Amino acid sequence: MERRDKINYYLDIAETVSERSTCLRRHYGSVLVKNDIIISTGYNGSPRGIQNCSECGFCRRENCQRGTNYNLCPGVHSEMNSIINCDRSEMIGSILYLVGKEIDNNYVNDANPCALCKRLIINSGIEKVIIRKDKNNYLIINTNNWTLEDITGAY
Repeated sequence: MERRDKINYYLDIAETVSERSTCLRRHYGSVLVKNDIIISTGYNGSPRGIQNCSECGFCRRENCQRGTNYNLCPGVHSEMNSIINCDRSEMIGSILYLVGKEIDNNYVNDANPCALCKRLIINSGIEKVIIRKDKNNYLIINTNNWTLEDITGAY
C-alpha cells in the first residue's frame, strides 16, 4: 500500500471530523496542526446545549443563497470551533486543514472560509489554510495574502 502524503493525511482527518456536523445542508470539518501535532479540531454545528438542525429536522437557511443570511443559522463554523478550542499561543504559525462535503457526499466545490472566519483565522495567528478540492487535490492559502476585500466579504 502506498503511504498517504501528509497534507492529505490531515485532510482525511478533517473529513472524518466533518461527520460530526449537525448541519442538514453541508458538513465541514477542520483540523489545526502545528509542528506535525494536531492541536484542535472542529465541525459545524449549533453551540453546546442549543438544539441543532439535525434534532429540529429543518434548516432555517433552507432557501438562502450560500454565503448569505448567516444570522438565521444557529451553527458555528468548523474553523471557529477549531479556534475556540485552542489557545492562541498554540495557533501562531499553525495550519488549518478544511474539508467541506455536501449532503450528497460530494466535496463542496468552492469551500473557503467565510469573511468572519477569515478574520478569526488572521487574528488567531494561523499561517496557512489548506482546503480539500477532491480526495487527492487541495488548495493552499497563505493567510497573510488575504486582502481587505477577502476579509470583509466584499467581492
